[in-house]
Amino acid sequence: MSTDSNNTSPDNETEVGSYFISNYPPFSQWNRDELEQVKAVMGQPPTDVPLGLYMHIPFCRKRCKFCYFKVFTDNKASDIETYVSALSREIELVSQLPVMGGRPFRFVYFGGGTPSYLSPKQLTSLVDRLRASINWDLAEEVTFECEPGTLSETKVHTLKDLGITRLSLGVENFTDEILSENGRAHLSGEIYKAWEWIKDAQYPNVNIDLISGMVGETWDNWKLNIEKTLELSPESVTIYQMELPFNTVYSKDILGEKIETPVANWETKRAWVDYAFDEFIKRGYHVSSAYTVVKNPEKVNFSYRDNLWQGSDLLATGIASFGHVSGIHYQNLPEWGDYIDTILEEGKLPLGRAFKPSERQLLIRELILQMKKGYLDRSYFSDKYDIDIVEQWEDTWQKYTSDDLLAVNNERVELTRKGLLRVDALLPAFFESEHQGVRYT
Repeated sequence: MSTDSNNTSPDNETEVGSYFISNYPPFSQWNRDELEQVKAVMGQPPTDVPLGLYMHIPFCRKRCKFCYFKVFTDNKASDIETYVSALSREIELVSQLPVMGGRPFRFVYFGGGTPSYLSPKQLTSLVDRLRASINWDLAEEVTFECEPGTLSETKVHTLKDLGITRLSLGVENFTDEILSENGRAHLSGEIYKAWEWIKDAQYPNVNIDLISGMVGETWDNWKLNIEKTLELSPESVTIYQMELPFNTVYSKDILGEKIETPVANWETKRAWVDYAFDEFIKRGYHVSSAYTVVKNPEKVNFSYRDNLWQGSDLLATGIASFGHVSGIHYQNLPEWGDYIDTILEEGKLPLGRAFKPSERQLLIRELILQMKKGYLDRSYFSDKYDIDIVEQWEDTWQKYTSDDLLAVNNERVELTRKGLLRVDALLPAFFESEHQGVRYT
């Protein structure tokens, strides 16, 4: 079932089942029956699109109460070594695929979990093994997600030496009580220590993550978070509005104990992001999407985001990771034993499920993802899909225009600030009828 997460009412509660739209068709529609489709295109020469690589590192010190990703805690060194061996072997298998086609990686992303959970020695060992099969020397952007408490001065410099160009630091909040309540592993003191090491290493791009609507957050606390972030002056800031997918600790507590949601409602979260955008703009930042502000748009281009939202290939590696190749979606096996054994015992790629979108579904996917940037270029879609998106969804645009959510002109659809703050709630209107009201994940 769908939930009220996509309700455009300004004061609706954050209910269990709310979600962040990151793809189309919904993940619940993907299945094992379509795996042969992705295997077939992996064995063929590539289409003429940019190529990216995602690597999932699933280890964390603690599981955050709002986390819905595939992560493991209480890990032994032997577990990490087994996983690194499997991931390295998977990348070796990927490097031999005809769909690689000699293309350089345009972007690389180490996500998690907590990639920075690995020690400098483990990270160096992983990258050395990866470089035996691939390299990212020509990549525009190599991003690495970090949890502040897992960093050390040595690790920060090791990552720079390994070719990381962009660190994404998961700060989320600067108040210890709120960090603890929400299950974060780090405290505020670790943020500041990590920041000094990062500054000294002179990374070309550092992003800070914040979350609007964490349990215990107040207006005063939110204003403090923005003030503290501005003091650090990162190249970019990403602000997520807290959601409650089904498989989080908070969601299970709400459903099991029949308690009211402890997460701020949508009206409050949007007001906080609105305030943050205004404060960052005052200090020279630019709004880059519904979630991001950047200090210098010419320096920070978000290659991972922008290429992926325009249909690039993304070769996904690591347990439960999601990819997109030659127009087909796929996900790796999500269980530890299945993932490890398929690679290390059988010598096969650990493919779990797939989906081959129609041409119209590919159009919808790009339209809803690019709306998150705050605008749509009509000529982009007419050139690529031979369709006028304004004529195609005329009633929807008219409704959103009358609600002051966007404006339409001959060249663009442009979201207002009001529309941008609730963009995820606007997107399901473009879903095909068979995907209206189905569970997203």
